[in-house]
Amino acid sequence: MNPPERARWAIVGVGNELNGDDAAGILALRALKQRLVDRSDVLLIDAGTAPENFTSLLRGFAPDKVLFIDAAQMDLPPGQSAWLEVEQIDGVSASTHTLPLTVLAGYLQADLGCRVQVVAVQVERVGFGLQVSETVVRGVERLVEELAEMFGEEKS
Repeated sequence: MNPPERARWAIVGVGNELNGDDAAGILALRALKQRLVDRSDVLLIDAGTAPENFTSLLRGFAPDKVLFIDAAQMDLPPGQSAWLEVEQIDGVSASTHTLPLTVLAGYLQADLGCRVQVVAVQVERVGFGLQVSETVVRGVERLVEELAEMFGEEKS
């Protein structure tokens, strides 16, 4: 992965925190909010299970790039993350959001003229009422470190 050029990025965490490891995207986004503070070039959105509800916010921000963080079944070791282009997510079983990310990504690319990517975190267990597995928590922590470094986290 290459560091982002000076572009406007929207990072969108997707998932359901009542559904075990499906919360990975939400956990990553919340941790990034603490790490990437006061950045006018990065918009951080906790989208829950309905990222399509934030299209007007995205339109107002006018990002060059949108990065979704989501949990997925990719047949990788639990907690491992993978950067995917929109075309690659068709074969990935994603979390429980209402609109498939492929549909939303296509809409955003057409409407906003931005590039859309997904960072997917491999789940270990998903089920209503389950806690996030320790393996996925550690994977999210690694991903947050990577993203904070990539975006040049402001050190205090």
